[in-house]
Amino acid sequence: MLRRVRGPFEEATSMADFVGAVDQGTTSTRFMIFDQGGEEVARHQLEHEQILPRAGWVEHDPAEIWERTRTVIEAASREAGLGPSDLAAVGVTNQRETAVVWNRRTGRPYHNAIVWQDTRTDRIAAALERDGKGEVIRRKAGLPPATYFSGGKIQWILENVDGVREAAEAGDAIFGTIDTWILWNLTGGTDGGVHVTDPTNASRTMLMDLTTLDWDDELLSLFGVPRAMLPEILPSSHPGLYGTTRPDGPLAGEVGLAGDLGDQQAATVGQVCFTPGQAKNTYGTGNFLLLNTGTELVRSSHGLLTTVCYQFADAPPVYALEGSIAVTGSAIQWLRDQLGLIETAADTEPLAASVPDNGGVYFVPAFSGLFAPYWRSDARGAVVGLSRYNTKAHIARATLEAICYQTRDVVEAMRADSGVELDVLRVDGGVTANDLCMQIQADILGVPVSRPVVAETTALGAAYAAGLAVGFWKSTDDLARNWHESKRWHPTWDHDHRDKSYETWKKAVTRTLDWHEPD
Repeated sequence: MLRRVRGPFEEATSMADFVGAVDQGTTSTRFMIFDQGGEEVARHQLEHEQILPRAGWVEHDPAEIWERTRTVIEAASREAGLGPSDLAAVGVTNQRETAVVWNRRTGRPYHNAIVWQDTRTDRIAAALERDGKGEVIRRKAGLPPATYFSGGKIQWILENVDGVREAAEAGDAIFGTIDTWILWNLTGGTDGGVHVTDPTNASRTMLMDLTTLDWDDELLSLFGVPRAMLPEILPSSHPGLYGTTRPDGPLAGEVGLAGDLGDQQAATVGQVCFTPGQAKNTYGTGNFLLLNTGTELVRSSHGLLTTVCYQFADAPPVYALEGSIAVTGSAIQWLRDQLGLIETAADTEPLAASVPDNGGVYFVPAFSGLFAPYWRSDARGAVVGLSRYNTKAHIARATLEAICYQTRDVVEAMRADSGVELDVLRVDGGVTANDLCMQIQADILGVPVSRPVVAETTALGAAYAAGLAVGFWKSTDDLARNWHESKRWHPTWDHDHRDKSYETWKKAVTRTLDWHEPD
């Protein structure tokens, strides 16, 4: 998909008037270009294959992702009429926990990337919890042992792919989340590519100590991961650059790569949530709600994750509490691709709006278990409350409500952990184009929901990190001035309706538990 927003660009008043961002997501890759006002200038976007070898397994082809990255960079730049010298810097943002292991000498992956949604490591996670290692991981990494995170995926590849363990011990097999894979390829790959990541991505592996921002030997030993496999951890906004693009790459010239953020932290930066207590929710394949807790590391006792929000240059890291929800936008894809109830994702809104309520139907899309705040890998999806009265419109509406009820689950946990009462929720991501869903979200939460003018804040956050590093933007105050509201939804449900509906949702959740047993 190609989108050109503005033009022509020959009128730019100086060299390097723009910043670029690679946004590598779960279902697609895009390259976006922004001006100094944070406005989108151009984009190109392509989907990649979702590889599903068996139930619970989700993979991507790293070579396909790299090829898509090359293509979208070249296409967006060409359509915009911009060359490398027009870009002050480029940032990268990515699906965070997806794991790639490849050979540093050949550049070839040993196995498909294991995606964050994949549940094949449930045996590994269960064994860690059973053996009392879960508390060590929680204390040091801020995470529960779960299939979601990268550490177990690396262990699975080391144990199940021939030759990888030996190659890792020899220093030839290296690991990275998708940001690392892209940065390595952009900077030369087998010919001098840099092997780096940032604290936001490293904090999603179960291998990094949140206080030192370094790989931890005790955590590495739990998963049997050699330290030599791991990338160097550098700040999310890095004035010294991670490296520069190679002349034979998609950005043919030495463009500085200066920003790197996991996708949800990038969206937090794009939403300019720089003040402790500010929160945003991104609606994509899953939902991800982050609350900025400042330089204070707040540990959750209600099923949330403690994670690094960002680290700019040599400043102390800023932390966040996060509620990660596995299936939200992908539930709409399921209605389209698996059930055939709709032809396009956009069809969900008029179909759901054709009925006044859910008709008693609740849908809990626990396809990969339940993430925050439950962390139940034994859960599986369920549609409950069906009667012959119900139609596909009720199922469509229940799907939109499921997105919003799962968000309320996280907001309730966040309130319990932090004491923060939301007065407004900033939202972004593709699902926010669905006005009905956002109205339902305001109704279920009982607080206003606010969408910015630039709804795709993930790429914007990566651009902001890169631009800050090279002085394209002078401070976060400049970024805050760029934020403008596009639309706001106010609650319409009364308290009784809101509370009763939420209690029924929680009852529906109990119906999904104790279903799946690890092999």
